[in-house]
Formats: sequence, structure tokens, C-alpha cells
Amino acid sequence: MASPDTAALPDPQICEQARLSRDARFDGLFFTAVTSTRIYCRPTCPAPAPKPKNIVYYRHAAAAEAAGFRPCLRCRPELAPGDGSWRRGDEVVARALKLIDQGALVEAPLATLAGNVGLGERQLRRLFSDRLGATPVEVHGTRRLLFAKQLLTETTLPITQVALAAGFGSLTRFNTTFREEYRMAPRELRKREMPSTHDVMTLRLGYRPPYDFTAMLDFLRGRALPGVEVVDEHSYLRVVGTPDAPGWLRVSAWDATTHALKLELHGGAPADLLQIVNRLRRMFDLDADPSAIADALGGDPRLRPLLAARPGLRLPSGWDGFEIAVRAVIGQQVSVAAARTLTARLAERHGVPLAMDMAGLTHLFPTPQALVDVDLTRIGLTRARADTIRGLSRALLDGRVDFRPERTLDDFTARWVALPGIGPWTAHYIALRATGHPDAFPADDLVLQKAVPTDGTRMTAKALTARAEAWRPWRAYAVIHVWKGSMAAPKVPGVVGAT
Repeated sequence: MASPDTAALPDPQICEQARLSRDARFDGLFFTAVTSTRIYCRPTCPAPAPKPKNIVYYRHAAAAEAAGFRPCLRCRPELAPGDGSWRRGDEVVARALKLIDQGALVEAPLATLAGNVGLGERQLRRLFSDRLGATPVEVHGTRRLLFAKQLLTETTLPITQVALAAGFGSLTRFNTTFREEYRMAPRELRKREMPSTHDVMTLRLGYRPPYDFTAMLDFLRGRALPGVEVVDEHSYLRVVGTPDAPGWLRVSAWDATTHALKLELHGGAPADLLQIVNRLRRMFDLDADPSAIADALGGDPRLRPLLAARPGLRLPSGWDGFEIAVRAVIGQQVSVAAARTLTARLAERHGVPLAMDMAGLTHLFPTPQALVDVDLTRIGLTRARADTIRGLSRALLDGRVDFRPERTLDDFTARWVALPGIGPWTAHYIALRATGHPDAFPADDLVLQKAVPTDGTRMTAKALTARAEAWRPWRAYAVIHVWKGSMAAPKVPGVVGAT
């Protein structure tokens, strides 16, 4: 049966084949609604396949819910990875979705969201309907409800706190909305007894295979800041929260057969939970579509063998934008090890110590306020690097630069390059690691300039940019593949991922 938003869907035959084979590569790229049951599913649903005449395909979960379908309790659409093709890059829908993810419609009206991406309210609503089959408000509502459903199913968090974590202003509003949309009360999902986990909350963070988690941990481990992060062969630990309400988290693989990472959260405010999940999804690049990236980059003979060798390589982003910006400046023209030593020294001396050691985590990374007026030459930085860090701290505080998701790549990098001590390489590196921008491209990178050509020559930044034009909008993935495909990270100026 045809879908009302077929223009945005994969080819119907591909959808049908993916549904029948339960192909996890298409998880989250479309949803299957069954007209006889009024339930919608992920393409990986283990239930017996419905008859084709009873199937309607939808591009987005919100489109299925807007048409009156309820999420399957077996395959649980709330666990599907996001569609990276819509949530990445500079296209208006991508920027608007990132704003919605950050809670733009929790308090502000749709007109404000539309203005932030340069459109009128009616234009944005029509664009969403054309591309996703649902309005921005419907996307926002579905996201909140599905996240609440996951918390109800996977945690022992009280329903009042589930409502708060999902962005509902009151328990009454949450109960009413949940019952209207899903035809059941939230408490009905908790009929089965759940084991107590004390103060530990465990959530699944789904991804679309393949996923090279080992490579991700390798990257993060070489840059981990003692006291702020701990990275071993199997997991990533980080201190989160505020000095008054600190917590910590661990991210690891779920198991050998589940396409998901495991988040274990110790402490932290329920109201911050959705933001924590969003940060981790960006940091570990969980919404990427490896097939789309491979299709775009695989035509280049230089990249093809790299993609084949590491099909699950993702963009290793960072937890906090300011922290990444400081790392990027400190890492200019020094080795990974030297940059880590200096950054760790800065974090220890100017970060906020915790009242107690939490799994080896002892302090929070300093804020821009903490660094704006301090003499950083005392930790071994050059006067120029120290001035640059103070300058970017001041620029963040007065709003000249930021990490707002509605920024296009050109706008973002232009604002950062305008600061003293920040060049194009640093600006694009920050875009890659602080925001996870898929098209960030530090063309001045010496490793890229030497590694892309195969005849022993070195490309100029201009020539490399021209060569990479065919890699858009996934140039950042090409960067990571070329870097990973090189030998050990060289100790030279401008190494991608040197900080």
C-alpha cells in the first residue's frame, strides 16, 4: 500500500525487502504501519510479517502516530536510531530537528523555531510535512512520548520523574497525552515487576550497523583526561552534572547481538536525562547511516579500500563544545600526548573538584568563566595559546561564538576564525568534534594533504578542497577514514584528532 510521504521514503521494493529480511541497516530509516492492528513497527520487528496489503510505510515515527498508529510493544520503535540523513548537515530540516532535540519547542512557539532556521512558520510546517510526513510539533510530541515510553519500560524511575525527564510540565498533562496517543495509562507499561537498580539507570542507545565501537574507544582513550574521563578497552566513563549535583556515566556495548550501546547513569537530575542521551548520541555518532555514507564516498578510489576496511567507523565527537575548543587550541602544533598532558593539567588546576571520588572521576572540566581571566602560562602553555583560550572563553560568554545547532558550517567556522589564534583548521576541527558536523573539513591538515595522494606528493589545501568536493556532505567521514587508514597518528602540526 502506498504511503502518504513516499517522496521521502526509500524505494518501496527496498522497504519491502528490508521488512521481510528484518534488515537492521534500515532501522529508523522508515517505519512499517499495519492497518489491521493500527500498530507501527521498526523494519526489524520479530513479529510474523503482516500481509503486504495491510502495510503502510512512513518516513518518521511521528508521521505514523499522526495517522493514528500506536508503537509496537514488541519491537519498541523508541529504541530505533535516529535518521542521520535528516538530522545532519546544513539542510533546514536537519537544523530544525537538532533544535527540536535540544528542546526548542518545550517553551518557545513554532514561530521562534522557524525564525531560528530562517523560515516562516507556515514554510517550516509545510517543509516538515513534505519531507517527514509530520509537522514539527508532531515530531516534538512523538519524541517526548517515545522517550517516556523507554524510561517506563527500561527503568524504575517514578512516573512523575519520567514526565519531567520527557519534558512534560506536569504529571496530569503527561498522563492525559500518553493515554490519548497510546490508549493506555503510563502505569500499564509497568505491570511487570522490574528489578531495583538503586541509583543506577540503564538505557539502550540504538545504532544502525555496522558500528566500530573498538575504534571509537581507541580514539577517546588516547585523549582521555584523567579525573574527568576514564576509557578502558570496553567502556567510556565520564563525570557529568554540576558541582552541587554531580553524577557519572558509563557507555559500553550492550551485547554481541544487540545493535545498541549501554548507558549506565549514576546520579544526575531527571530533567537532564534527555539532554544527556542527546549528547551521547552525538558524541558516539549513533544516528549515522553507514550505507548512505559508503555510497557517497565509495566512488573515490582512495577512500574505497578504507571504507571496506572500517565500514563501521564513526565520527568521534566530544561531550562538551567548550572542552573540545580548548583541546583544539592546546593541540595546535603539538602531539596527542603533549596536548593531553597540558589539557589534563588545565582541567585539574582550574576544574571543579568533586566532594568524593566517583569511579576514578574527581573533577569537572572548567567553565569559560573559570578560564577567562587566569594566567594559563603557568601550566606550560605559550603566551599565544593562553591568550587564545582566554579570548575564546570571553567570546563564548559574550555570544560571539557558540555551538548552536542552527548554525550552518560556513557560519560556524566564520565566527570562530574571526577570533585571534583560531584558523580554518582549528575551526573545522571544532566543528567536527564539538558538533559532529558531517561535512567539516580541515583542508590545512598536513596528514590529509600527504595521505590523500598516493604518489608521495603533498596536496595544497586548495587542491585538497577541490578533490573533496565530491565527498560532500560527508567530508568529515573521509577525514576520519584517511586518518585511521594512516599509520599511527603522526606528531606533526595540524593532525586531525590531535587534541
